Amino acid sequence: MRKIFGAIVAGLAILAGMVWSVDAGETKAKVEKGKAEMKAEMEEAKGEAKALKEEAKGNDMKAEMERAKGKTKAAGERAKGKAKELKEEAK
Repeated sequence: MRKIFGAIVAGLAILAGMVWSVDAGETKAKVEKGKAEMKAEMEEAKGEAKALKEEAKGNDMKAEMERAKGKTKAAGERAKGKAKELKEEAK
């Protein structure tokens, strides 16, 4: 009886450890996604700020290029974040 009880307690401890590990992975995945989104928004804002500066100078073409560069960098950051998120979920 004592051995059976010990085995049950050990099994529950292992199960609880696995559940905690899965929860930690999901949390880290959400953090990675949030960080990537924040970086993406920052890149877009930088591109927009540079574009506004160029528009003030009268360089409309260069302003559009700066906006496009900001959006491209933001898309790259989002892709990196998605990859990190999927990697953490897979663990």
